[in-house]
Amino acid sequence: MTDILPPVGGLKQQAKRLRASLAQDGDFISHSESLELIAKQYGFRDWNTIHAAAGNSPPPDAMALGNRVSGQYLGQAFSGEIIAIRSLGSDYKRVTIHFDEPVDVVTFDSFSAFRQRVSARVNKYGVSAEKTSDGKPQMEIDLI
Repeated sequence: MTDILPPVGGLKQQAKRLRASLAQDGDFISHSESLELIAKQYGFRDWNTIHAAAGNSPPPDAMALGNRVSGQYLGQAFSGEIIAIRSLGSDYKRVTIHFDEPVDVVTFDSFSAFRQRVSARVNKYGVSAEKTSDGKPQMEIDLI
């Protein structure tokens, strides 16, 4: 079992992404099955056990100035450093991340637009409230 676990919300997001990825390949599983698979990936017996171990809140310093983070921005994987952070009340923070490598934010084959520094409004689980046109969060930070 790992010493560092994402918060419960992060684990649920991983399960959601796993389920969606499997569905694209034609393998359909229930949400509860995907939660169980995530628990096993972290070395836990089942979802209830990992839920108890992870608790319900993220680590207090998960999103702090200078921290290294990774995740998805507009559907593209990234890793980088938090270079600015500001509280927007109890529910959200404005984070600015400098990506290690620029991310192409355009999905058209004939056009590209690379971004290396982006800002987003995210909740305590690192998920933006703003969505893309297909309903997915613009940014999802993996809080590990």
